[in-house]
Amino acid sequence: MAEDIEAKIRRLRELGKVSAESSAPAKPPAPSKKPPRRPRSLSTIREKERRKRILIGASILIIIILIVSLGVYAYLQSRAANELKNVRAEKLNEVKSYFGSYKFTNANCTANVTYYKSQVVSRILSAKSVSELSSINVKAYFDKAVQAYEQCTAKEKEREYQKELNQTKQRKLQEIKLAFQPLLAMSLPDSIKAKVVSSLKSLEQQVESAKTVEQANSVNPDPYLLSLWRDYYYYQIDSITSPEVILERNGVKKLISKNEAKSILGSITNYRELLEYRVYPVKYVEIALVLPRDRIAGGFLQPGDKVVFFATNGTKNTYREIVNQGYVEMVLLPTNAGQISASESQSQASSSSTTSSNTYSESQSASYNPGGTSYSNGTSYSDTYSNSQSAGQSSSASYTYNVNLAEILKAIAAGKIQASDEVKAQLNKYGWKVLNLEESSDMLVLSPDTQFLVIVKVPSIFVPDILANQDSLYVAKVST
Repeated sequence: MAEDIEAKIRRLRELGKVSAESSAPAKPPAPSKKPPRRPRSLSTIREKERRKRILIGASILIIIILIVSLGVYAYLQSRAANELKNVRAEKLNEVKSYFGSYKFTNANCTANVTYYKSQVVSRILSAKSVSELSSINVKAYFDKAVQAYEQCTAKEKEREYQKELNQTKQRKLQEIKLAFQPLLAMSLPDSIKAKVVSSLKSLEQQVESAKTVEQANSVNPDPYLLSLWRDYYYYQIDSITSPEVILERNGVKKLISKNEAKSILGSITNYRELLEYRVYPVKYVEIALVLPRDRIAGGFLQPGDKVVFFATNGTKNTYREIVNQGYVEMVLLPTNAGQISASESQSQASSSSTTSSNTYSESQSASYNPGGTSYSNGTSYSDTYSNSQSAGQSSSASYTYNVNLAEILKAIAAGKIQASDEVKAQLNKYGWKVLNLEESSDMLVLSPDTQFLVIVKVPSIFVPDILANQDSLYVAKVST
């Protein structure tokens, strides 16, 4: 349509030029000698006037045509300008609609979006015709902007992800090194140390080759550490020469065999729980305990008996085992348990008695029966004489003496007692024989609060626990 209007305008312009050229006066010919003036005829004058009127009419017609053409042209131009303006506004609204429908939130990637948007806007504003505006594909520019933005954001995300992956790898490598550090700080044999270093390098290689954050985080050193720590504990156990070891966890110590210790440690599935255990060698020491017999097995303990030690809490309502195995070396009965008492007595008695008696009796009676009625009458007399005499005599004598056990032992040690071996034998009978008598007769001879000196052999690691709980300590014999 615009091309048709422009073609019409060009034809009108050409038509105006032709009219102007035809109405323009001819160039005057070169001056020449005027011919001799002839008188004009009437027809000639009329012809000139006719021509003049024609020229005037043509000029007026041309002017009218020009005015109309200019009006049409101005109208067409105004109409084309309005149409161009409207189409340009539509295109700008289209740009706004397209670019406003997508959220370009990443400020680092909006440069390409701004470029494509400004390019299409500039082309719309610089378009000179409706056809040129119509040929502008706003969506193509929008698609290019979106594609560029998405490529930029994808690269941005890739950079961020790669940064996160690198940070995850560094953090994971640091965690693995920290987890292996306590094990590497131990005094390891060459075989175990080589396994530790090889496992550490293998884990580090797995982390370095991870392609995703999930793969890096999935590298777990726990199974490796569990196996390596278990090997170290087994090495510790095998390094102890005695058949038994001390296994401690959370302050609770137990004396167990090597096989039992390996079985306990082998059943653990978490190396952090395994690290709660400690393995100690067994070193026996002897300690002396003075305890009342109600807190030990009394005199029934024998040297070589296996015992277990318990302690009560503050309220004595609960008991806890503090030593699971010890051995009795000796049990001594203190001398203040009593005294040996001895007594002697003599007695003599004599008596005599005399008794005599004499008795006399007399009785009389009579009866009557007059008229069927019975009457009786009687008299009785009795005399008794007796005489008794008694005499008696008796005499007795006794004495008692006590012998202090401590004083006897002191006298034996000082050599002040003759036949000290016999005295020692008697004291032995007093000590162990009394206790054996209790056991055989099921009768309590000594008081329950009688104190005994018990010498026991226990691992040295248990000594602080025994001494700390001596006031609430109980000793129990292990039944076999």
